[in-house]
Amino acid sequence: MMAGHLQQGEAAEQRALDYLTGRGLRLLQRNYRCKAGEIDLIMQESDCLVFVEVRYRQSNDFGVALETVTGHKQRKLLATANRYLQSTGADAPCRFDVIALNGSGPTRIEWIKNAIQTHW
Repeated sequence: MMAGHLQQGEAAEQRALDYLTGRGLRLLQRNYRCKAGEIDLIMQESDCLVFVEVRYRQSNDFGVALETVTGHKQRKLLATANRYLQSTGADAPCRFDVIALNGSGPTRIEWIKNAIQTHW
């Protein structure tokens, strides 16, 4: 049986996936893992690969979900995306989005496109 926080994280990822597919993005891979780290969702929008980090906070008592994407986390995401691109041979424009889910009641979804700026 999954721990409560893991179940909440899985549910948050599913809500994010439903939200994005409802807006026309197509899922390529979920929970891509390598030595560099993990990317929650890898999606495609037109010809663009979209690497999505999903962040969930049940309460805003200690900050909102978006604030948890630190510089360290951003570097890990970039390294992981680089590994994904190398392993698949994908050659397409890329962007990094964040889906932030906040609140213990009706969860508010915030989609931040190009949340992580790169110079690829």
